[in-house]
Parts: sequence; C-alpha cells; structure tokens
Amino acid sequence: MGNVCFCLSGDHMRRSTGEDLDKYFPIRPECQADVPKPRFKPRVGKTLSERRWNAAFTKDGHLEIGGVLRRIQRGGIHPSIKAAVWEFLLGCFDPNSTYEERNEIRERRREQYAAWKAECTKMVPMFGSGKFITTPIVTEDGEPVEGEEGNLNGPMPDVAGVTDKEVIQWKLSLSQIGLDVARTDRTLVFYESEANQAKLWQVLAIYSWVDSKIGYVQGMNDICSPMIILLENEADAFWCYEHAMRRVRENFRSSTSSMGVQSQLSTLSQIMKVVDPKLHQHLEELDGGEYLFAFRMLMVLFRREFSFLDSLYLWEVMWAMEYNPHMFQCYEKSEEPAVEKVNSKMLKQYGKFERKNVETGSVDHKSELAIFLVASFLETKNKKLLKEAKGLDDVVQIMGDMTGNVDAKKALNEALKIHKKYIKAAKK
Repeated sequence: MGNVCFCLSGDHMRRSTGEDLDKYFPIRPECQADVPKPRFKPRVGKTLSERRWNAAFTKDGHLEIGGVLRRIQRGGIHPSIKAAVWEFLLGCFDPNSTYEERNEIRERRREQYAAWKAECTKMVPMFGSGKFITTPIVTEDGEPVEGEEGNLNGPMPDVAGVTDKEVIQWKLSLSQIGLDVARTDRTLVFYESEANQAKLWQVLAIYSWVDSKIGYVQGMNDICSPMIILLENEADAFWCYEHAMRRVRENFRSSTSSMGVQSQLSTLSQIMKVVDPKLHQHLEELDGGEYLFAFRMLMVLFRREFSFLDSLYLWEVMWAMEYNPHMFQCYEKSEEPAVEKVNSKMLKQYGKFERKNVETGSVDHKSELAIFLVASFLETKNKKLLKEAKGLDDVVQIMGDMTGNVDAKKALNEALKIHKKYIKAAKK
C-alpha cells in the first residue's frame, strides 16, 4: 500500500489511497476504449490492506476472521492480497488452523492435483506443454481425428470406475473449453500469453474430468479466470476454483427438461412478487415472469455487468457477507454441520448476510445474496422497465445497458434492504 498512513481520522479515513491499480490487472492498449473504467478504489480505513491482513493472524497462524470480514464488507480487499484472502473466504482453509496445518493441506492438495493431471496427460499428452486444444481430437464414437491435433490422443488410463463413454465425453469437451478459453478476458494483458491461456484450459479440463457429473459448461471459464490470474501455482488456482464452484455448481447442472439455475430464477420470481408486485406483474404480462433474462447474471456471477476489477470486488464482498465459519469443515467432511445454538460471540464470525439468515432461521440457502442482487438491479431500473419495456427484447436491452454503469457497493446495499423487506414479509 506504499507509504499510506493509517493514523488518519474523520473524512481523511474515507479517502482513496490514490494508487494506480492498472498494474495489477493491466488492459491491452488497443482495448482501453472499450473497457469500462473500474469504480473500485482502495480506501484508507475501509479496504482490507496487507498490513491489516497480516495483523489479523496470531503467532502460530490462527486468523481472527470476524475483523477481516467486517473490513472486507466495508471496502473490499487490496489487489496485492486477494489470492490469500480468497482462499479463506471460499472455505479452502479453516481460520482456526495454524500455518503448519495449512501448509500440510496445501501440499496434499497439490499432490492430488498432480495425480489428476497425470491421468489427463495419459489420455491427452498436450497437458503441460503450454498449449491447448481448440479443435476436436475425437469423433462422437471416440475415434481419433486425424490432422493437426489428431495425434494428441493417448490411451485410456488404468483408472478404476472409468468407462470409455466418460473418456470420450471428456475428450469431446476439450475443444469447446479451448474455444471458450480463447475468448476469456481477452482485453487483459495476462491472456496475451498462450501459456496463461493453457493454464486456464488445463484447470477447467481437469475439473471437468474430476467432476464428470457436471463436466464443462460455458460460463465456468468466467468463474475460473480470476483464480488463474491471482494464484501463481496452478494446483492452488484449481482448488480455489473448485471451492468457488461448490457455491455455484448446481447452476451448471442441466437436463433435457430443466436448467440448474432455474431454481434461483424461481426464487427471484417469488422475491419480486413480494417486494415489487407491480413490476413483477408487468414482467409477467411481457411473458418474462420466469426471469430468464437474468440467466447470465446468475450463471457467471455478474462478470458482464462490471469491469474485471469491480467484479472481483463484488465477489469478495458477497463471499464475506455470506461467510459461514463452518464452511471448511462442511466441505472437508462433505456433510451439513450439526445444528447448534449460536451465541453472540460466534455470530461475529459470520458474514453480515449469513448472520441475518442464522438469526431469522433462513438457513436453507435458497435465498443466496446473488438473487437479491439481481432484484436490486431490477429495482434500479424499475421506472424505465415499467415505462419503456413493451416486450422481452426491451427488458433485455434495458438490463444490458447497466454493463459498466453499476455501482457494486450501492447494489449490494440495496440487495440487503430487499432481503430485509422480503424476510419481514415472509414472517407475516
């Protein structure tokens, strides 16, 4: 944070550090004019700084998560420490663990990732070459495609429980992953490097191999990309992405009759019916009562509505607000934590939004903050939608006009107000 003094008071505590953030996520010169300017600025006394972050640990590594959450909720995280903080916010590590315990977990996860990568390399030797695939390497029947990349196939690995069909399906997905990787955050200097693109491709491909029930779905690249940029070690980036996917995984599950995100859209419909019945009725009359126009927002967590830096700020504030201190144990044991009485001291370790859910008993996780955030966007455009939307195309256009023009902090505050209003109405 440079030579910024933190011993300020009054209005000076709220001022920006004046730091140029372009050095962290530089934009390609030819794309400067087409990229919205980020609104996020580190603010003295509000943004979690490196100094504050380091001071939050005890000598042996225990993290005082409550104070960290409060600081993030006020002003986000400084770019220099985002990677380290995100690993805690996403439940990769337990704040009550020691440095030594976390190092052991990290090494174990790196070994597991290396084993999975070795499996994938047996099937497709391109893994680890610094290049990636954009054209099919097998046919629907699993036959190798002869040509430029046709010789990249390897034999099926000796892995228990793996069927030929699963391998073929995975290989078929690799070219689609590659095509999406080539389109991901291409305004950033970071992805001018083919090696960095290959790193993103490998993490997405290995995740789709490990989680074959979901596989790869377009949009996952947008969720994964920030982890690749923030975490230098590929295995660490994979595990950060894997934990992020635990939060949104069901959004990507689909069948011939339904989409995973449909349950969230249904909840959004219920919320709007309560908090703004007039707008909800108008959308229903336009045949938009299923809120499919909000599909992309929820699938890729608002990556299209904000600049790259602002979307990172939005994510981390949302994660801080939704933080549950039992997250790590829940993920490690793959089971819901036992219901227990939460005292006021324990509540300080919960995020602001999750704390409200615990206090009101709304802990079924059907009302994620992201849904209320979409509701806040709709409320922002309430008058325009009621006056100008004559069809669904108009709704899509009006909502699309928000891109790059939304204040994330204001939207989150509005989302919390809508949540409070909805919970109050639900009690009646």
